[in-house]
Amino acid sequence: MNYKMVKEVHRRVKTSTKILAKTMVVLCVLFLLAGIVLDRGMLFLSLLTAGMYFIHEAYSIKDFEYVMEGERFTITVIYGNLRRREEHVLNLREMEAVAPNWHEAVAKYRLRGGTEKLPKYDYTSYEPDVPYYTMIIMEKQKKIKLLLDLPEDMLQAMKRINPQKVFVHN
Repeated sequence: MNYKMVKEVHRRVKTSTKILAKTMVVLCVLFLLAGIVLDRGMLFLSLLTAGMYFIHEAYSIKDFEYVMEGERFTITVIYGNLRRREEHVLNLREMEAVAPNWHEAVAKYRLRGGTEKLPKYDYTSYEPDVPYYTMIIMEKQKKIKLLLDLPEDMLQAMKRINPQKVFVHN
């Protein structure tokens, strides 16, 4: 099978992250004004707060890219629309299950009520109307749990590779 499917997922920014960013901007302006009016030492605090703001923005904005090429599934994290980091390169033949988070196939791996604890990686958009899937798969001789916003065409391609291990949302 020679095909390549790509899905880009934009993670919604949490409200607390927006509040933190606005607070840093306000503090930066206040320190700048205090540095001009009161003490020049406050200018350093303004510069420091501005630097923290830019670092925060670079790491708080995350996008994810899922690439499926044959039996290979790759997840890349894109930080601040600038820096890319390949997080997982997986073989879909080593998959135990892909199912909606509520499905019985992944019930034993749930946070509450599950019997098996696995390292969990969340690559979802946090959008309330987008259903996400749980993938249980082997990576470097270790079983992991991935939370993903998989599109229908990618799910169907996974189902062709492992029909008994992929459970599609109805």
